[in-house]
Amino acid sequence: MLDKNTKKNCEDNPLIRDLKIKNIEHAIDQAEKIIKESKIGPVELSFLKRKISDSMQDLEILYLMKNK
Repeated sequence: MLDKNTKKNCEDNPLIRDLKIKNIEHAIDQAEKIIKESKIGPVELSFLKRKISDSMQDLEILYLMKNK
């Protein structure tokens, strides 16, 4: 989840917000590739899926800020 300072910086500076969006989108893409391409254990798979879910929530918050 985005911490309070990150949210504040993203609200105040659109460049930071847009960079954060790009970074999260890239991280989600890479995690999904790891899941598809490898034979990882259930613990690692669960961890990656949880991180993707958290990142998707962060993206939703950032997109809402962007569309205000």
